[in-house]
Amino acid sequence: MAARISLLAACAVGFAVAISSLAAYVTLRTQLHDRLDASLLERASKASETDIVKEATVRNISSDLLGAADLRIFLVYADGAVYPDATWIGPTTSQERAVADDSLNHTLRTVNRAGIEYRTATVQAGSGSALMFVQSAEPIEQTLDRMALVLLLVGGGGIAAAALIGLAVGRSALMPVRRLSAAAEHIARTEELAPIQVTGDDELASLATSFNKMLLALRASRDHQRRLVADAGHELRTPLTSLRTNLELLAQADRQGGMQPHQRDEILSDVTSQVEELSTLVGDLVELARDEPLSRTPEPLDLADIVARAVDRVRRRAPAATFDMDTEPWWVLGEAQILERAVTNLLDNAAKWGPAGGTVTVRLREGQLTVADQGPGVKPADLPMVFERFYRADDARTMPGSGLGLAIVRQAAERHGGTVAIANREPHGAEFTVSIPGSTDDRQAARGPMRTRRPVSDSG
Repeated sequence: MAARISLLAACAVGFAVAISSLAAYVTLRTQLHDRLDASLLERASKASETDIVKEATVRNISSDLLGAADLRIFLVYADGAVYPDATWIGPTTSQERAVADDSLNHTLRTVNRAGIEYRTATVQAGSGSALMFVQSAEPIEQTLDRMALVLLLVGGGGIAAAALIGLAVGRSALMPVRRLSAAAEHIARTEELAPIQVTGDDELASLATSFNKMLLALRASRDHQRRLVADAGHELRTPLTSLRTNLELLAQADRQGGMQPHQRDEILSDVTSQVEELSTLVGDLVELARDEPLSRTPEPLDLADIVARAVDRVRRRAPAATFDMDTEPWWVLGEAQILERAVTNLLDNAAKWGPAGGTVTVRLREGQLTVADQGPGVKPADLPMVFERFYRADDARTMPGSGLGLAIVRQAAERHGGTVAIANREPHGAEFTVSIPGSTDDRQAARGPMRTRRPVSDSG
C-alpha cells in the first residue's frame, strides 16, 4: 500500500511538473522569438530611413554598428533579386517581393542554413526595393536547451522527492493499519485478545478504536462461553452423579440377591426424577446456547391465550397453588412456543416460592404481563442477578432447579423486542414484569417487525 501511495504521488507530481515545464518552455520560446522579431523589425525600419538602402552602403556597413555581431543585411528588389549575396539567403518569397514593390509593409520568416536557424525581417525601403535584416536564432535555442535541461533535472528531482515523501507518508499513515494487521495475526496465532494502542484522532484511529471494541466484545463472549461451559458442567455433574449412584445401587443389589420392592420403587422414582431434571437442564441449555437468527416464522399471537394455556399447565403441576388470572387481548408478532415457555417458567417460579395454598396473581394489561407471588421475596443483593444464567440465590440452592428458567424468560422477552423486570412487593412476595410490544389489533400486530434473538448478556 505504501508503494502504491508513493507511485501515485510520483505520478501526480510528474504530471504536474511536465505540464508546468511544457508551459514554461513554450512561453519562454515564444517570448524570445517575439523579442528577436521585434528587435529586427525596429532596427530594419530605422535603417530603411537612412542611406543604408544603397548598395554601396550595404556592402561597406559593419553589422556591429547596428547592434548585433551576427547580423546580416540584404537588399531585396521587386523582381526577386538579392544584393549582395543571393545564394546565401536563397530564393525570395512572394511576401518579400510584395514588400519591395510597396504592396506589403513588412514580413518575417525563418531561414535554415547549415543546421542553424535565422530569422529575417523585411521592411519597405522605397524605389522598388526592401531592406532585409537577418540574425541567427542560435543563442535563443541554446538558452532554451539549457532551460529544458534545468527543467528536466528539477522535474526529475521533484518526482524522486515526491516518491520518497509519498513512501514516508504512506508508511506513517498506514502504521495503524499495520498494527491492526499484526494484532489480527497475533490473535489468530495465540488467541490473546489484547487491545492495540490507539494514537491520533483520524479515521484510522477510529478504526483502531472500533477494532478494540470488537476485541472487548470477543473477549466478553469467550469469557461468557467459558462460564457457560463451566456452569453447565457443574449443573450436569450433580444429576449425573446421583443417577450413576442409584444405578450402581440397583446393580449391586441385583448381584446380592435383589432388594425389597418398595426400595426398588424408591430408587427408580429417584432415577426418573433425575432423568427429568437432566432433560429439562439440557433443554434449557440448548435454548440459551442457540445463537443463530430465528429459523421459525413468527405469526400474530394473542398473548392472553398464551398466558391462559401456561396457567392451565402449571395449575396441573402445582395443584396446591391458587392462580388469580385477569387478562385482556394483546396481539404480538412472535413464536408461541418460546413465549409460552417463558410464561410457564415465571408461573413455575411463583408457585415454587409461594406458600402452600398461596395465590399467584397474573395480570396482562396493554402488553405488560405481571406475575406476583406471596413468597419471601428476593434479597436486594440478589435482585440484579436473578436473570443471569445459572444464578441461584443462597436460599434457592436447596430447592430443585438449574438457575436457567428466568434467563430463558429474559431471552424470550428480548427476542420479541421486550424487557423484563423484578421488584419486591409489600409486605412480602416478588413481582415479575414482562413488557412486549404489540397492539390490541391483530392486523396491526401482523405488520410489526419481530426482532431476531439477541444473545443474553452477562450483566442481567
